[in-house]
Parts: sequence; C-alpha cells; structure tokens
Amino acid sequence: MDTIRTLLVDAFTDEPLSGNAAGIVPDAGDLDEEQMQAVARELSVSETAFVRGSDAADRRLRYFTPTTEVDLCGHATIATHAHLFDAGAIDAGTHTLETNVGVLDVEVTDEGSVWMTQNQPRVNEVTLDYDRVGDALGIDDAALRDVGQDLPLAVADTGLPFLVVPVNFLEHLGDADPDFRAVEELADDVDAAGVYAFTFDTVEGDSTLHGRAFVPGLGIDEDPVTGTASGAVGGYLRYTEAFDSLPEEMVFEQGHFLDRPGRVRVRVGAEVEVGGTAVESLDGELAVPESEEDEIIEA
Repeated sequence: MDTIRTLLVDAFTDEPLSGNAAGIVPDAGDLDEEQMQAVARELSVSETAFVRGSDAADRRLRYFTPTTEVDLCGHATIATHAHLFDAGAIDAGTHTLETNVGVLDVEVTDEGSVWMTQNQPRVNEVTLDYDRVGDALGIDDAALRDVGQDLPLAVADTGLPFLVVPVNFLEHLGDADPDFRAVEELADDVDAAGVYAFTFDTVEGDSTLHGRAFVPGLGIDEDPVTGTASGAVGGYLRYTEAFDSLPEEMVFEQGHFLDRPGRVRVRVGAEVEVGGTAVESLDGELAVPESEEDEIIEA
C-alpha cells in the first residue's frame, strides 16, 4: 500500500478553517479513478483536486466530491494554484489548465492571489412555480416573487450549471431550511448541478451580494463558498438590467451560515473571472489502497 501527499487548503479566505476547504493531491499521475474517488471520500470535503500531467496545458486537474467526479470546481482550482505558488512549484503569471470542460487560463499574481477564467456564460430563463422553489429551499415564496420581476429564475453556466434564485432580504436567505431531496429534484428538472440563492442584502458593506449554494445531487448539501457558481451568477447578472449599476469588480460573500465565511472576487467583462486567496490548513500523507487493475486474481 502506497502513501501520497494530501493537503487541505481553504480557498476564498486568508484565515485557516474558514472559506471553502479543498483537498489537493499535488502528484496524482499514478492514481486511477477508483483511487481518486476513494481519496476524495476519505478527505470528505466538498471537492478534492488531483493534479496530473497534460499534453494540452501546463497541468490537468480532475475534481471529485465524496461521491462523484465533477467537471469543474472553482475553489479547488484557486486552492491548488495558491498551494503550487506557495510551494515554489509555479511562478506568478498566466498558466493553462486542462479540465473536463476544456482548457482554461489561471493567473497567479505576485502576491499569491489566483484568478480563474471560466467559460463564456450561458443563461437560460426557466419557468418554475415559485411555491415549489420556496418549499424546496424552505423560504417563503413571497421573498422570491418580490424580486422575480427584475431578477428571473434562470440556469446560468460558466462550466457547471446552477439554478439561480434571487431572494429579497438576507434574513430570508439566512433562515432557509432546505429539503435537500426536493432541491436535488428541482436542479435535476432544469439540468443544473445545484441551486444558488442570493440577495443583494449583505453582511459586509463592501460586498455585492450574499449567496448560498445547495448541491445535494453531487453529495454536497451546502457548499461553503462556491467559485463555479459565483462565475455563473456573474454571467447571470450581466444578463439582467441590474448589471449596469454594479461595480466592475464584484465581491460575493458566502459561508457565514456555515461558520466558514469567504469572499469571491468576480469580474465580468469580455470574460468571466473568479479570484481569491487561499491558505493551507493541513499537510500530510494518506495511505491509498492498490488499484484494482493491479490486482492479480488466480483461479
């Protein structure tokens, strides 16, 4: 049985044990899918990123939740590149990254902040009954209808699709009591990975919005701070009239109701960029069982 280096790195924060924890395996080239899934299940954070070689980019990342592989993960991308920079494995500058949704650019600043360029946003309004959405999220549907004329329900996607649900006030978003089975069914019905509910009513005065992300279909009841959803919501906001009154660089706060507050910086111009900082909280070795492909079965 071999051991591999594994880390937990908290993304979208500069304080350990806040933000969103990502598992990182810096040298995962010899692991097969079953081993990667087993490692992600053992680390039991929302996503674990596995760093592998690539013929198409500077490196390849594969992302696994405790239950399944996902095509893209913002916070794990930020965490991985922040770790590689801190370790001296990469320099500041622009790096290319191969993912299941294509090759993306990742910029690391001299100070160690990481910016991830996501796919061009796709936004599709959806017709859903507000009673159903409110019941699934445990939010009075009046809090959704109140802003629904200007901020419609829509599926937004910059690499991973989310059903975007605007809410009028932070009090209602904070008091949400989701029925996770109903949330999963709701997301499935609109071909989304999960649901991102947000309000312009925020905790911090300089924040643009406050969000909560529910992704039970991928084994994550609530994600503390979500990079892919933040990029998708940035694209959604550009789609709405509200975008004209928003700053060029937005700050999305998230995680406060899980005691893991974090801040995602979002730029929406010709491209959608999501950025932030990260800090290591754990660095160690993990024993990994042999690959089933290596096992020899004798009759």
